Amino acid sequence: MALGGCALVQQADEVPAPEAEAVVAPSAPAVRPPAARPPANARTVEQFDTTSVAERQAAEAAAKAQAASGQGKALGRTVASLGDATVPGLWLRTPLVSEAAMGRVVYPKTGKAVELALMPIEGPKTAGSQISLAALRVLEAPLTDLSEVDVFIN
Repeated sequence: MALGGCALVQQADEVPAPEAEAVVAPSAPAVRPPAARPPANARTVEQFDTTSVAERQAAEAAAKAQAASGQGKALGRTVASLGDATVPGLWLRTPLVSEAAMGRVVYPKTGKAVELALMPIEGPKTAGSQISLAALRVLEAPLTDLSEVDVFIN
């Protein structure tokens, strides 16, 4: 069910280009309690996504509040593919950070945003990212597409 990442990053006009060095979080992220792992016999999106409706709504509301207050630093735009669907929670694995941190992702096609954990992944800043199933659902992004998202760190 997981798709491979794409080695393409495009910069949005309104989002500054990623800095030459990866951004380092000032401290460990305040991560929400992890969702339960999906059952071994999971076959549907609902079975794989073990976050609750309330958790997804809270992450969307937190992202809206951050954007409205101008919180967060823009890291750039990355192409994200569905990550490992058996890993629960709201997260983005990206080469735009070098340490785990909290942040938000915005999907320009829907205007939806989600607060999530940003986790480092090996590769150049131009490499693609992997995003969780739960985050894609909040963003209303197609699960099988390579979706361009704007990434912000708190």
